[in-house]
Amino acid sequence: MQSPSSEEPSHGTSWQWDGEEGGEGEAPGDVIGGGGDGPWLSRRRMLLGAGVLAAGGAVWALSRSGADGSPPAPAPPRPRPTAVSGPTPLWTYRGPEAMTPERLTDPPGRPVYLSRNGLQVLDPVRGTAARLLVFDPPPSRDWPSDLDLLGKVVLGPEQLFTTTYQGHLEARHLTDPAADWSLPLPDDLQGDTRLTGYDRGVLYGYSWGRPRADGTPSDNRLFALRVTDRYVLWSVRTEHEEQPVTPAVDVGGHLLACVRFLGNRAELVARDSDTGRELWTAPGDEDLRWCATDRQKVYVPDGNGGVRKLSPAGEPGWTYSPARGESWRALPPVPDGPQVYVPTDHGVVTCHDATTGAVLWSCRLPFLLDRRSRPRVVGDMLFVPGPAAGGVCAIHTATGEPAWTFHDSGPGKDVWTVAADGQHLYAGHDDILYALPLA
Repeated sequence: MQSPSSEEPSHGTSWQWDGEEGGEGEAPGDVIGGGGDGPWLSRRRMLLGAGVLAAGGAVWALSRSGADGSPPAPAPPRPRPTAVSGPTPLWTYRGPEAMTPERLTDPPGRPVYLSRNGLQVLDPVRGTAARLLVFDPPPSRDWPSDLDLLGKVVLGPEQLFTTTYQGHLEARHLTDPAADWSLPLPDDLQGDTRLTGYDRGVLYGYSWGRPRADGTPSDNRLFALRVTDRYVLWSVRTEHEEQPVTPAVDVGGHLLACVRFLGNRAELVARDSDTGRELWTAPGDEDLRWCATDRQKVYVPDGNGGVRKLSPAGEPGWTYSPARGESWRALPPVPDGPQVYVPTDHGVVTCHDATTGAVLWSCRLPFLLDRRSRPRVVGDMLFVPGPAAGGVCAIHTATGEPAWTFHDSGPGKDVWTVAADGQHLYAGHDDILYALPLA
């Protein structure tokens, strides 16, 4: 498959004609510029260009007109350049189709472009497509848009993990095809398999479904696999579907939080991440839409639209909920060591002391948020993605003051997504991805 081309970085938002390096007879092209990259049009060039276009148009019209005098077919519309506001992109990548970032279980640590066609791994310096990882069957025209049917994918530091068919695990290296590997899972995991997360060298998943040879149903099982030697550390039988949440919690022992689905409600289950053994459960309801963890803490919805902190032993801690007369819902919090950031759907981010829950600062964003918005902390900045017309807002984590908002002129309908490595922030929506400087 031919990889899509990468656009060169733009230097502002004003318009100009590109330079005519091939001579005055070469047709100019539309670019986003304003930084002195090409000559501005002179009066002589405008007149000369108009004459050339008029003559060329007459010849084209005569050659395209049919014998019956029918008018020529209209020319296809030219692609519209996208103007940007905020930091100047280092490069811009436009993919062949819209991204499906909801399929990723965790934000990536490098520039990748996930769509229904597969995963494009991009060069972080030039923004060109370095490798295409195809792992789904080619979609038909009536392919459903439900992401659960497309399936989740898990990214490790150097590999993409997928299940290509029942009871089989695939690991695709992001840059080195020779490092790819394939692994049949043990007999007790020979069913439909969903991978749920990667944390510190361990891959977590859930297997269910396919009947045994004698017709009896197979067990539903959670499992943990060590990636370095491809060894299944443990697998445990479950009565109901469970969704493990990464990263695992360290304080008070290695704790793996899981959301257990019980018909029209859900509950939180804590398991020993070393053995899979169940430690405790916390009641939930249909409002248990998410669970957020870091190395020390667990956060869940409080049932009133807010957020509740749980101790590693499952005991309820502080809550942050809408006050009387307020109407908002908390989105999954973003833990950051001694602080935690709580975004809400009415476009506000609050920073809390992770121990006491005290509000340290509050920042109103220039746009609203929805459940697809996934903020990211990088260094001393919090990057909050909004809707396509809103962009990405950068907030100083120490003060809550906005630093900048980056957005483009569209068009688009999806929310922005953000990822980062040690040098760049990668922000995009729909079919376009930008590399922005972190400094």
